[in-house]
Amino acid sequence: MTALLEAPAAPPERVRSTRSWAAALGLLPFLGYMLVFLGGPLFFVISGAFSDPDGRPTAANVLASITEPQYRAAFLSSLVLSAVTAVIGAVFGTFLAQAVLIGRPDSPLRRIVATASGVLAYFGGVPLAFAFIAALGQTGLATVFLRGIGIDLYAGGFRIDSLTGLGLTYVYFQVPLMVILITPALEGLLPQWREAAENLGASAWTYWRHVAFPVLAPALGGATLVLFGNAFAAYATALALTSGSIPLLPTAIASALSGNVLANQQNVGLALGFDMVVVIAVVMVGYLFLQRRAARWSSR
Repeated sequence: MTALLEAPAAPPERVRSTRSWAAALGLLPFLGYMLVFLGGPLFFVISGAFSDPDGRPTAANVLASITEPQYRAAFLSSLVLSAVTAVIGAVFGTFLAQAVLIGRPDSPLRRIVATASGVLAYFGGVPLAFAFIAALGQTGLATVFLRGIGIDLYAGGFRIDSLTGLGLTYVYFQVPLMVILITPALEGLLPQWREAAENLGASAWTYWRHVAFPVLAPALGGATLVLFGNAFAAYATALALTSGSIPLLPTAIASALSGNVLANQQNVGLALGFDMVVVIAVVMVGYLFLQRRAARWSSR
């Protein structure tokens, strides 16, 4: 017993080294998964974008993806649709999250909104398109109801399969996603800050303008970028709702790869995919930068 008590303990450096190796081994399955299902397709897209059908290196595919009118129109439509729906979703999602947080932490409304946001943020694809067709199609329930009270949407030029209708559909899942993303940042606003501002004579508008908004700005910007990337990469909802009649980058990629419009355009389709990867990479870099700025306040 005495010998055991007097046995020297393992050096702390050796313990930390063993734990580091154990943590690295635990990451191997995840790294292998990322390499197979992310690295492999990414390499396939990039190599195909910069080569012709015979495998020779060329930049013609990338140039065609940004200069040819049909592809440029699809790129611009995706950018506009994503930016507009991201801003609208960010504004309404922030107001909704703040309105819910004003109530009691254990209020039923807060639990309902949190649960509904978690479900609706990922409600997309064919079910979402069908829901909007059933509600706002030419014979949809909401369309018939509005027509009965004297508001004819389709007489005013609205169509569910238009860019406006598609944007309205995107906002449906953008708002709850913004609620999920911005709620932790809003909860991080300390009550003492508002109390101090009110004691100094600041109004509610002055507090939000000079205290709350500067603190929330990085989180708001990062969440808006996530909404932009979410809309920019959406494919199934747009295809099911519009049948590819609206030029968007994801549908243009599908058409080029399947040869629906022009034959032997698979490499141009991969170049369009490379363009999308570049845009999403820029969005993620901006998001990570803004998250680091937002983390300065959460760590205080």
